[in-house]
Amino acid sequence: MFTPITSAVVHKQPESEVLFDTHPEISLDFARIKEKLLHGYDKPFLIIDSHIIRQKTRRFMAALPRVRPHYAVKANPDRRVLKTLMEEGAGFEIASIAELDLLLELGVPVKEIFYSNPMKSRAYLEYAATKGVEWYVLDSVEELRKIVSVKSDAKMYLRIDTPNIGSDWPLAGKFGTHLADINAIIEEAAKIKADLAGVTFHVGSQCRNPQNWRVGIERALRVFADMREMGLNPRLLNIGGGYPVRHLKPIPAIEIIADVINEAIAELSDEIQIIAEPGRYLVSDSAYFVCQVVGTAIRNGNRWMYWDAGMFGGMIEVTEGLTYEILTDRTGNCVPWSIAGPTCDSVDILMHDVMLPADIQEGDLIYIPNTGAYTTAYASNFNGFPLPDVDVI
Repeated sequence: MFTPITSAVVHKQPESEVLFDTHPEISLDFARIKEKLLHGYDKPFLIIDSHIIRQKTRRFMAALPRVRPHYAVKANPDRRVLKTLMEEGAGFEIASIAELDLLLELGVPVKEIFYSNPMKSRAYLEYAATKGVEWYVLDSVEELRKIVSVKSDAKMYLRIDTPNIGSDWPLAGKFGTHLADINAIIEEAAKIKADLAGVTFHVGSQCRNPQNWRVGIERALRVFADMREMGLNPRLLNIGGGYPVRHLKPIPAIEIIADVINEAIAELSDEIQIIAEPGRYLVSDSAYFVCQVVGTAIRNGNRWMYWDAGMFGGMIEVTEGLTYEILTDRTGNCVPWSIAGPTCDSVDILMHDVMLPADIQEGDLIYIPNTGAYTTAYASNFNGFPLPDVDVI
């Protein structure tokens, strides 16, 4: 009854991209969803297999033995997820003091927490400093001065701009110091005797171009040289996030990306601490998101399907261009559907022209694999709809 047998999209990979999928990827066993649904369906839920999180963390560490993963808490801040990663030896990256408090409550050593939000309020900085956070990111002279005014002995790392070519979501623009501005920040750090001690970059989310990491590392090493010329002591290289997971597009496996990174860092002194900030990579494959069709309609000849979880209930990344595999129990001929969430907000439209069975109807369940990241983390109670449950096994 519960076996999903129809996928929204069947992709034939171009021959030029087949080489990308060179290593097997893992996903939560659908039998675990069957077991949960034996007790009925109440509301949308995310089911997470913690064993897969452990496997992905170990795989990352094996591929990049010189690089310590610092999990991006924003990807999925569930306490059980964080505890699993802590047990596997991961460090953590935060963007707020709420995330800091969560980690401290779990017993994460504060020295393993890096504050990687490039723009922090003074109040948040003061709070983090009182809790003992040592490392802070910046990408402007203004943020440098702010951090030093709050914590004069802060260890800081400079986020630089780097190419995002080949990433599903380029992240350049909002953050990242451009090459023309780097020297001004280094000069200011030297002038005020700030401990500007590292460099970081982000290659873009779901990056399918391993060479972006090579370019980022090469740029970082040039910045290191400029720092040393000004009397600074660089000792941290943070190669950021962006490590892809498989949805419908082929991806380079972490082992392929690691080949590029390992070569680029091979000559770095052991005095340089190297970390990364994987979020999606460590948790996405561990989960399925399950929701229900609350109704269907045909308007002006177009088929509409409404789910009980839309952009406000965990599916917001779909509106940004992420293409999930969508599974259903129905077996009818596939036809184009527009899919929307349950709220009355006109922006709560997930996608158009999605090929799904024509016989889908009210009450049917929808199963979406590889959704452990940025689903429930984004969800809200907008319009009074409940947050999805999270079940960790």
